[in-house]
Amino acid sequence: MSQRGRFITLEGGEGVGKSTNLQFVVDWLRAQGRDVISTREPGGTPCAEAIRHLLLDPSPAEPLCVDAELLLMFAARAQHLAQKILPALEQGTWVVCDRFTDATYAYQGGGRGIASDRIATLEQFVQQDVQPDMTLLLDMPVEAASQRVASRLSRQGGERDRFERERGTFFNAVRRAYLERADQAPKRFAVIDASESLELVQVAIADALAKRVATWP
Repeated sequence: MSQRGRFITLEGGEGVGKSTNLQFVVDWLRAQGRDVISTREPGGTPCAEAIRHLLLDPSPAEPLCVDAELLLMFAARAQHLAQKILPALEQGTWVVCDRFTDATYAYQGGGRGIASDRIATLEQFVQQDVQPDMTLLLDMPVEAASQRVASRLSRQGGERDRFERERGTFFNAVRRAYLERADQAPKRFAVIDASESLELVQVAIADALAKRVATWP
C-alpha cells in the first residue's frame, strides 16, 4: 500500500503571486521525485468550478449574502475533497492547492466579519480531520498587491472579479486574518515576503519547502 500523499497549500490575498508560484512549488516537488497534482479553491472539479463562477461573478443576478457565500465555499470544498483531493492523497499523490480553508477564515472571517466559531463548525462538518501538511502564506502590503492586480488586468485585459472589487479596508482585514492564522499555527505555516522579486520569493519558497519536507517520513 502506498504511503499517503502530502497536502500543501498556498495562501494570500489578491496579487501576491499564488498562481505564478504554484507551478514553481509543483516543479520543485517533482524534481524531488514526488508524484504531484495541482488544484485550486474554490474549484478543482467541474461542479466546484461551477460554484466558483457563481462566487466570482462580478455582475451576479442578485447579491450574495455573506452566509450564502460562506456555505457555497464549503459546498465547493466538500466536492473538491471528495472527488479530487482525498482520492489523490490516498493513492500517495502529493496535492498542491491554490487556497484552502485558511482563505475562508481570512476572506469570510476577516473580510466579511463572520465569527470564527461558525466557520469552524462547517470546517469540522466538511473536513473532519483533513488539514494541510504545510501552508505557504505569500504576504505583502495591500496597496502594492493591488497595483500588481491592476497591472495584470492592464496587460491581459478582463475585469476584476467580485472579490477583487472590494476596497482596501476589506483586504487589510483579510491580510490581518491570514497573519493571525500563521501566528496560531507556526509549525504548519511558512510566511513568505511576496513583495520581493520573483527570484527571491522562489528562493524563500524553496528553502521553506526543503526544511519542511526533510522532516517528513
